[in-house]
Amino acid sequence: MSLWFRLILTVIGAGLRSRMAMVETSVLRFRVMPTDLDFNMHMTNARYHAFMDLGRLDLIIRTGLWRLLLRRHWQPVLGGAVVRFRRPLKPFQRFELRSRMLCWDDKWLYIEHRVEVDGSIACQGVVRGAFVGADGLVAPDEVARACGYRGDAPETPAWIASWCELEAA
Repeated sequence: MSLWFRLILTVIGAGLRSRMAMVETSVLRFRVMPTDLDFNMHMTNARYHAFMDLGRLDLIIRTGLWRLLLRRHWQPVLGGAVVRFRRPLKPFQRFELRSRMLCWDDKWLYIEHRVEVDGSIACQGVVRGAFVGADGLVAPDEVARACGYRGDAPETPAWIASWCELEAA
């Protein structure tokens, strides 16, 4: 099953599923296919990133952000990723991808992706991304307000604050 087919299914599925708030968790279900495997016969590490792309796409569509991207000519960009691999995924194994907006600061939005099998984490990744408009980076608070989010930014986990300090060094 190619990634293009999964991309099309994700877009159609997101359009059919209920709308979600910016801080809710998206859950997508997949199965490891032979084209996802490396020479060790488990899912190759690059494929995890591709699935995380699908998780972010589901979030963008279901939160209504896609309309803002089109209307305001915003483009999503990534500025970094931290990924931890815990358990291999085997051929034809089913898994869930849970994606959620973890927090944001004055420049970046942090999105967590968890690949789970029967409630156990196989892989966890956090990406930091932003939206770029005609005038440069769009403030994450502006993105949140445009999505209808009215609360404060969720609290930044300590390890993300450490990641930011490391990047600034």
